[in-house]
Amino acid sequence: MDQQQIIEYIKNHPSGKVKLAITDIDGILRGKVIRKEKFLSIIEGGFGFCDVVFGWDAADVAYDNAQYTGWHTGYPDAEARLDLATFRKVPWENELPFFLGEFADIHGTPSPICPRNLLKKINKRAEEAGFTPTFSQEFEWFNFQETPDSLQEKQFRDIRPITPGMFGYSILRSSLKGAFFNDLFDQLEKFNVPLEGLHTETGPGVYEAAIMYSGIIEAADRAVLFKTGTKEIAYRHGIMASFMAKWNEQLPGCSGHVHQSLWDAGQKRNLFYDESDTHGMSELMKHYVAGQLYCLPHILPFYAPTINSYKRLVEGAWAPTTLTWGCDNRTTALRTLNGSKKASRLETRVVGSDSNPYLAMAACLASGLYGIQHKLKLEQPQTIGNGYEDFRHGTLPKNLNEATQAMKNSEISRELFGEEFIDHFVRTREWEWRQFAQVVTDWELKRYFEII
Repeated sequence: MDQQQIIEYIKNHPSGKVKLAITDIDGILRGKVIRKEKFLSIIEGGFGFCDVVFGWDAADVAYDNAQYTGWHTGYPDAEARLDLATFRKVPWENELPFFLGEFADIHGTPSPICPRNLLKKINKRAEEAGFTPTFSQEFEWFNFQETPDSLQEKQFRDIRPITPGMFGYSILRSSLKGAFFNDLFDQLEKFNVPLEGLHTETGPGVYEAAIMYSGIIEAADRAVLFKTGTKEIAYRHGIMASFMAKWNEQLPGCSGHVHQSLWDAGQKRNLFYDESDTHGMSELMKHYVAGQLYCLPHILPFYAPTINSYKRLVEGAWAPTTLTWGCDNRTTALRTLNGSKKASRLETRVVGSDSNPYLAMAACLASGLYGIQHKLKLEQPQTIGNGYEDFRHGTLPKNLNEATQAMKNSEISRELFGEEFIDHFVRTREWEWRQFAQVVTDWELKRYFEII
């Protein structure tokens, strides 16, 4: 639809309202529902949105170390703008009109700490170099026979998955909650978040979905909307969907792998493919992979942003722990897939399902472009076999604090994403670490209460 068609749809929609949302630092949609008259008044000039959405954490606790906003600024409204290209109809809410937005002033100048703006900046960098980034994200997540109320009442103990046992790629188990399973595929399609595939993964109540590829901004929009859309559809079936990276130490974690390739400006040629190369990899792709390997230790919190993220990044649990790459190797940090010129791509496997898609994709693209810009050679040989045992080129940081301090002290992170964004993001991750460090856990009580 063009702008006029969108306006007519909204004017004639029986609900008389519009839903809009902005994505915060943690990848959470923060939004509101407004009257259609209000929407029509802000199409051109933007609107005010409380800047606290970049001044508090996932639990709505205000940061005490942020500079962008805080008690010292009074949490004013910031200017925001809607992106009409994101227009969708929410099928499970009577086709309610929906838009994504971003923080930008009345002149359209983007806020430097808005994740969607950051991705747009990196994408522009790629386009100016003559590349068209094509991306998609796939997610694993667990589904539970719970509600927000039941979890609170049970204090998050004895949580019940929707199916028992380990049964990956199961046609049988996907039919056990068939109405929910099929609603995900069909309702998300109507919401313009098309899935390439959906199946059960190994673990009780765990699904995996691959979202159809697209341009990078649309890909990140789809990924953000997939997570919230899945949760909303689950609610309607009496189910809770969780994208926590690892909810149980005895089970595999949940990934958010990012698939990516660079095409020419006309999108006619996949620049990652070279049929004359032993691995089907072009020199451009080798530079790109080398860039990701080089930058990864400097930017890991973009891929693994929470305390819990690092519980997933452990040996033998289908998530990488070493700075490795390999051809179709699921034990390495980077997995290259170059079977054909159409489908040749890189899969960045470090990314967790708890990541902010705008930041994860920005990190992939920016670090890959760094490798191309500096013509980094992929001198590191591919890993054959078990990547968990390949320590030749180092390992990933072990926790959020270690990863955050590496980012804080890195010139690379600032070169890639700018001083303002890195300063704000690092402060939010340092806050997250402090919140965890001061909590007395069940593990500590069980280990020390009686014995010590």
